[in-house]
Amino acid sequence: MSKKHDKAGKMNKTLVEKILDQAKIAYTQFEFPTEQDGDVRQLKLSALKIDDHMIYKTLVMTGQKTGPIVGVVPVDERISYKKFAKVTGNRKVGLVPLKELVATTGYEHGANTPVGIHQKYNYPIYFSNTAKIQPEILVSSGKIGRSVQLDPRQLVKFLGAKFADITEDED
Repeated sequence: MSKKHDKAGKMNKTLVEKILDQAKIAYTQFEFPTEQDGDVRQLKLSALKIDDHMIYKTLVMTGQKTGPIVGVVPVDERISYKKFAKVTGNRKVGLVPLKELVATTGYEHGANTPVGIHQKYNYPIYFSNTAKIQPEILVSSGKIGRSVQLDPRQLVKFLGAKFADITEDED
């Protein structure tokens, strides 16, 4: 499968990257190898030479009061359902089922991006407090294996998102 590049050899921009350009938010494009894992494609984390703690996954959940809500946490951490429910004003939250993901977000598993989801649906978005203390993080740019590295504070402000304590505590 060939990668699409422009004449200068740069990767063609995803819709998310075009949205960030319009918002004048600086980012760096990243492309990662992927591997099939059951029904989904995943980033091949073992091939990355980037600290896992800088790479963030976008988890789409649903609450009985709020409907869809989005949590953005480092790939090496787990979201706390209990904390996420409390922060979002729900009694309980759960992951959106895989078969409903595209209908709920417009993205397949592994390509969910807080930028695209915000643009299309404006669901409430919460970033792990961890992101607040990092100079840059990577989030999906809307295609499996594609990410953007950027300043999390700028991103949270642009999305109207919030920082919150939503990950499980270390034992």
